[in-house]
Amino acid sequence: MAINSRNKAIAFFIVLGACSVAFALALNITWMIRWRDVGMIVFGVIFFGFIIAGLTLNTIFLVREMRRSEQHDSFINAVTHELKTPISSIRLYLETLQSRELNEAQRKRFYGIMLEDTDRLINTVEQVLRAGQLGQKNKKNFQRLDLAEIVRDCASLAITRHHLDPDSIRFVDYTLSPPFVQGDAEELRSAIGNLLENAVKYSPNKLVITIEILDEADDLLVRVTDKGQGIPQAELKRIFSRFYRVNERLRQRVQGTGLGLFIVRGIARSHGGSAYATSEGEGRGATVTIRLPRDAS
Repeated sequence: MAINSRNKAIAFFIVLGACSVAFALALNITWMIRWRDVGMIVFGVIFFGFIIAGLTLNTIFLVREMRRSEQHDSFINAVTHELKTPISSIRLYLETLQSRELNEAQRKRFYGIMLEDTDRLINTVEQVLRAGQLGQKNKKNFQRLDLAEIVRDCASLAITRHHLDPDSIRFVDYTLSPPFVQGDAEELRSAIGNLLENAVKYSPNKLVITIEILDEADDLLVRVTDKGQGIPQAELKRIFSRFYRVNERLRQRVQGTGLGLFIVRGIARSHGGSAYATSEGEGRGATVTIRLPRDAS
């Protein structure tokens, strides 16, 4: 309902802007025909230009603000869901443990589920906190890191966390020399972990993920490729925006806060690099790449 009302509001302001432009144009032409003085005509044209510019900027501003508000509401709903669901699950299992006599195997299974829900809670909180910290200009404590080691750790963690077949995530190091970078190990693990998390979430049917490290001039590329839902061409640049998620159909089916790729891009930029995505379209998989400067010391 909220989305529909915002769409109606956007349409209203666009129509209002167009009508205002047409009205101003009609008044200006009428006024110029009546007043044939050259100076007045020039003044009228300039004044009309200001009206057009003002109306255009106002309409653009309103549309952008409404889109930001919609994304913000979607983010709040997503975070609420990501927090409420595991909390409700943990409470249910705790109540069951308290009210019933269970054998050891059942108790261990319940403890395992609660630990997984706790990890999900921690991950959501860390995502929100990290997104808030990206804009802060704190002094970075960079050190020389082996990027291949970080990628291997992230791949192993993703396999364990999502109970995947070890062959479902394939790591290939194509670099000709050890891939060292200057960076923050925790932040780089967060960025690569987010890429793998997205690849898993958006590959519901065919979970085949490849993560590669490649040389490119003086940089290193970390490239994560999946064979999942893919990304429409029009969305490729927008997916790195804060709170942005691809479309309504996927938002309803895939859990998330819309912060993962925003964090990836922010971390890449804070390390002097960049992040970008490519895809052949919906249903044809996607590749997300992080570019980082190589440490040649």
